[in-house]
Amino acid sequence: METAVTIAAIIFLIAAGMVLIHRLNAQHAERTEAFRYSDALPGIGRRNRKSPRANAPKGPAADTTRGEPGPPPRRK
Repeated sequence: METAVTIAAIIFLIAAGMVLIHRLNAQHAERTEAFRYSDALPGIGRRNRKSPRANAPKGPAADTTRGEPGPPPRRK
């Protein structure tokens, strides 16, 4: 008799765990549909689209791939 009760309790706990996991997966699926992970968060990692090169350095670009020396530095 005790064995049957133990087996029934184990089966009940397994079934309850399955229902709990199923509900948590459904809840997670609803959250991922509502929140798009591919969009960047506002203010983090976004560039200003009005002037994308606002932070670009002024002047000619230095060619560092050839290993050629650039102009000598200016002295005051």
